[in-house]
Amino acid sequence: MNYAEIKKHDVANGPGVRVSLFVSGCTHHCKDCFNPETWDFKYGKPFTQETVQEILGYLEPDYIKGLTLLGGEPFEHVNQQGLLPLVEAVREKYPQKDIWCFTGYDFEKDITRRMVPEWKETEKLLHCIDVLVDGEFMVDKKDLNLVFKGSSNQRTILVQESLKSGKLCLWQQ
Repeated sequence: MNYAEIKKHDVANGPGVRVSLFVSGCTHHCKDCFNPETWDFKYGKPFTQETVQEILGYLEPDYIKGLTLLGGEPFEHVNQQGLLPLVEAVREKYPQKDIWCFTGYDFEKDITRRMVPEWKETEKLLHCIDVLVDGEFMVDKKDLNLVFKGSSNQRTILVQESLKSGKLCLWQQ
């Protein structure tokens, strides 16, 4: 897996001050994507164990609320494989910090119905994520008044609550 960027102090992609990891590789190719250079799986730098340690260090200060994963597409299979050791390490070292993830995939249709049965990483990854913003960015549904998402078709999902209850639970600001 490659990554495009790590933001040590991000306030745009989840509540509070966060560390954000922008992964490389995306097959959605949404019209007017804000990060089209990250569509290429080879873009950026290799994601290594040293990168994991670097991110863990950035998460250490008390004022950092959590980690955000976006891209590119974190739920591309190769990216799930790369991200799993990171989110497991964050859960172990910083259980009080939350993990947000942005995906163009649909939570029910794509992730829980297709990916979970197909790839062992998906279920493990989901169990580490607190909030998932799902759905492709749609320029015709773009809304600048939305909090932490770009278009009105996207949903902000409380992952653990949704998995436990078997029904979709949405995050309320």
